[in-house]
Amino acid sequence: MSDPFPFDLNQVPSPCYVVDSVSLRKNGRILDEVRQASGAKIILALKAFAMHPAFPILRPFLNGTTASSLNEALLGKLEFGGEVHAYAVAYSDADFLKLQDIAGHISFNSVAQWEHHKAQALTRPDVKYGLRINPQYSEVEVDLYNPCIPGSRFGMTADDVAGVDLTGITGLHSHTLCEQGSDTLARTVAHIENKFGALLHQMEWLNLGGGHHITKDDYDRDLLVKTVKHLRETYDLQVILEPGEASAVDAGWLVTEVLDVFESQGVRHAILDSSATAHMPDVLEMPYRPFVLGSAETGEKAHDYKLGGITCLAGDRIGDYSFDQPLTRGDRLVFTDMAIYSMVKTTHFNGVAHPAIALWDGECGEMKVTRTFGYAEFRDRLG
Repeated sequence: MSDPFPFDLNQVPSPCYVVDSVSLRKNGRILDEVRQASGAKIILALKAFAMHPAFPILRPFLNGTTASSLNEALLGKLEFGGEVHAYAVAYSDADFLKLQDIAGHISFNSVAQWEHHKAQALTRPDVKYGLRINPQYSEVEVDLYNPCIPGSRFGMTADDVAGVDLTGITGLHSHTLCEQGSDTLARTVAHIENKFGALLHQMEWLNLGGGHHITKDDYDRDLLVKTVKHLRETYDLQVILEPGEASAVDAGWLVTEVLDVFESQGVRHAILDSSATAHMPDVLEMPYRPFVLGSAETGEKAHDYKLGGITCLAGDRIGDYSFDQPLTRGDRLVFTDMAIYSMVKTTHFNGVAHPAIALWDGECGEMKVTRTFGYAEFRDRLG
């Protein structure tokens, strides 16, 4: 974001996710340029970003949405529009029946799932059905996010589909990337072609999943376009990309407030009204250290602190930071890049205050709080 403090932090309650419409629009334009240049369809992965008040900003630049559940599929159809694609590890009979009325593309995780739902699927020739494949190649280093680890539960290997009758399957679905560049995609595509080339010639479409960092400044978009064109021309395929992060990367903040500052055994702690485990779970799962505006690494500025969350979890720690000025109760801090995999993964653990959600339009200087949460939301989700 061009300006680290484009709005008065006191304009929003704390804690609060603030999504920047200007950055969303910038990401959307880049995705649209890739879409036009490559001929690929690009759809928003709702598992990463599902803030529907912001959908009108992205809608003009994308073909639709992709869902990992019935609820996400409904959200895509009712709030975003355009095409709806769906993939899940497994579908209940009831959910699959409903999905057929919502999604135009439905991908299955296994041959067994396809065979179970095949009879019902073939009653709806207007829906395109796909099978997830596992090329047994991934450059994701963290096993938690690697779908190609040995014994993975995601997709079918070339051996798994050898000799299988796939009549009714018109496309393949592959998702092996996580925050990676087009060079990784190109190497992955080579493995897909090596293992599934003959099958690709029988298909109408290929979904290359998400994890493409298309809107990052150092992403080689020309190579992405070249890779997509190669697939289209070689196999006569419609290529589909479903970036989630790329649609909303660097497009949001989490505004939080300092509730306590103290020292214990030589360590200075600052306790926030937000939480890693409840509001920023990827901080612990990946793990990673989110950037705080105005901060630096430990020792680089005059005042060092361990930033901690408000829950009872001992490991609810966000990281070590240093600041020019000492922190005091009531200070507001801003975590960056909090639009993706944040709002969609929050919990009500400990009943802590759920962050509000706001949309900031820097072009007109308007801040709109679109959602607040209170006791009723905490109570009603449990009974």
